[in-house]
Amino acid sequence: MQDKAPEHYEYPLLIKQLLHHPLAVAPDQEIVYADKNRYSYTEFNTRLQRLANALTDAGVKHGQTVAVMDWDSHRYLECFFAVPMMGAVLHTVNVRLSPEQILYTINHAEDVFILLNAEFVPLLEPIAARIEQPCKFILINDSINDSLNDSLNDGDDTIQGNLKFAGEYETMLQAASANFDFQDFDENTRATTFYTTGTTGEPKGVFYSHRQIVLHTLAVTAGLAMPKVQGRLHREDVYFPLTPMFHVHAWGLPYIATMMGLKQVYPGRYEPEKILRLMAKEGATFSHCVPTILYMLLSCPVIDEIDLTNWKVIIGGSALPRGMAKAALARGVDIYSGYGMSETGPILTLAQLDSDKLGDDETETDLRCKTG
Repeated sequence: MQDKAPEHYEYPLLIKQLLHHPLAVAPDQEIVYADKNRYSYTEFNTRLQRLANALTDAGVKHGQTVAVMDWDSHRYLECFFAVPMMGAVLHTVNVRLSPEQILYTINHAEDVFILLNAEFVPLLEPIAARIEQPCKFILINDSINDSLNDSLNDGDDTIQGNLKFAGEYETMLQAASANFDFQDFDENTRATTFYTTGTTGEPKGVFYSHRQIVLHTLAVTAGLAMPKVQGRLHREDVYFPLTPMFHVHAWGLPYIATMMGLKQVYPGRYEPEKILRLMAKEGATFSHCVPTILYMLLSCPVIDEIDLTNWKVIIGGSALPRGMAKAALARGVDIYSGYGMSETGPILTLAQLDSDKLGDDETETDLRCKTG
């Protein structure tokens, strides 16, 4: 057997590999957070390195778990990448669980850091004293005031009641080095974890390796890119997720959108009118959500002011009602069902239609509502 060439590289399937394409072909493309922030993929990459350095300086080590409790934002996307890329495990906390269930997941995942949006302080504060392992908190605040910022910089880390913060997210990033060497390691290393709930017992932990996330990203990208017209995701789309980022990585689509170098728009807290106006402002063309969210949007008083004719949306989480599908189609929305499970990454099937299936309203509606 011949020796390997000196330049041979095994190329492990690590999340960091998903960044090569966007940084090469779309470095100036935008990532937007509501009406609060926008920056390029180049700056996104720099912030990933700053975040990794900030967490390392704070004491995070390879294999330890870092949790996030935040609205859907550019920061959450940064954590999707930087935390697992540095060899730690990202725990996406379901903020809609009860406080006792949240406490259970924090203890079970053995979180050593929690990145906490200030709006969730009242949710975490009553249970913080019962976190079983040593755990530090980092504050996330969209409107951090000068006095709070000064107190954090001066080392006075008490922020509210019994919660003490090791620092504030943006302040820590600004102080951190912009150069971090993301090393290679085993692609089967755990990358992320989250908890799914059923009808009995405590929430059940599900985790993903780097390899699983990369393969899911590649497979779903291929599936979304293959249709000629209906339901297709392509490089000129504007990605606007409406599935919480704590739920199976927002169905894995943020990884796909990033790898493709798409413009991405994260809405923060789900408020129907703000979402619709942000969609119109930023030119959103591709989303995914559960039927409840779509109903909220279609029922919003400003809906008649918004042009949805370029919007494609995958509906999952529960069955797409036929009446809702017809209402969306009447507004020009390219709506269709998706199906999957937490344990599968999650996307398994998509109800995409071949061109010859388009045109017959009743048949088309039936097909769009199928789960695959």
